Amino acid sequence: MTEIASVDPQGRSVIQSYGDGRFRISGTTFEGSVIVLVDAVLPWPGGDAGEVSLGDFAPVVDADPAVEILLIGTGNAMRPLDRELAAALKVRGIVADAMDTGAACRTFNVLAGEERRVAAALSATG
Repeated sequence: MTEIASVDPQGRSVIQSYGDGRFRISGTTFEGSVIVLVDAVLPWPGGDAGEVSLGDFAPVVDADPAVEILLIGTGNAMRPLDRELAAALKVRGIVADAMDTGAACRTFNVLAGEERRVAAALSATG
């Protein structure tokens, strides 16, 4: 696993490491793809940015407080997000940005540390 953070801010999710099909977030290991909110981690049945639908992001769309930025970790390589899906999220006030999973993990930690309303949908597969 690739280590990226060791500090756990109070009440906020911190992605500490990723790789080998799992993530360590705020001291807990999660197997498979996940959605990370600033205050919760949920299993994510998505995982392939090319084959996801708006329904796969329901926890993000329904989050309270509302999420403004959604980072989508697409595995080892960046894969573009479907334009219609990005537009559907934007209509709901969420800017989606697809990137490789490592970059999404690091960016999530920075934005969450700045107290931004951010979420990450992270693929555990290559």
